[in-house]
Amino acid sequence: MPKQTIIDAHALEKTFITGEVKTHALRGVTFKINKGEFVAIMGPSGSGKSTLMQLLGFLDRPTSGKYFFEGQDASVFEDDDLAQIRNKKIGFVFQTFNLLPRTTVFENVEVPLLYDSNRKSKKRNRHLIERALKQVNMMYRIDYSSNQLSGGERQRVAIARALVNEPKVIFADEPTGNLDSKSGVQVMKILQQLNKEGKTVILVTHETRTAKHARRIIRLVDGKITSDAKVNHQLDANGIEELK
Repeated sequence: MPKQTIIDAHALEKTFITGEVKTHALRGVTFKINKGEFVAIMGPSGSGKSTLMQLLGFLDRPTSGKYFFEGQDASVFEDDDLAQIRNKKIGFVFQTFNLLPRTTVFENVEVPLLYDSNRKSKKRNRHLIERALKQVNMMYRIDYSSNQLSGGERQRVAIARALVNEPKVIFADEPTGNLDSKSGVQVMKILQQLNKEGKTVILVTHETRTAKHARRIIRLVDGKITSDAKVNHQLDANGIEELK
């Protein structure tokens, strides 16, 4: 069966203008990502990796170039279309968790469902929330306030929130950046498992230790792709796939 391309970026450019100063964040970036891949976009601070994630996740539009999502030209989408795609087909996980304070784990995971135009029943919503929490091993905290959680637990709740609408693609922007090493490993094991279950995972990071858990690494420097290569893995003592 031929591989299905889910993301197709061609000659993407992004320029930010502040007064008379132009900053070229992306300079002609071209690549494809197939359904079910686990790709790390890696580069130092200022390389353009977060800007690229924002374009791919429909949080911003390119200055020039073409972007196709599931074969559709993203330039024809209206703002309402983009909002629906972000809510139904894309899940975001950020370094800062972005959980609602003094709100329960259940309520935090429920947020994307509240913005679903095809509002599901409360029974169906609860099923989706509980399933997402089980996927990240957080059911035991379902009634806890987000303020009562550790950093690793907060990130796992953030992943559950990203999963609850059954998205096609998960974007994780520096997901281990605010975590200790043990919690970071737990988060990466969850992302690896989700990928094995068929989710397309796109990881943005500057850390080699985090990037190496992907199956392909795209490296950016000064807004340009400098390498794009598959990664060979073997399992370490913790069950995490390591570089050979």
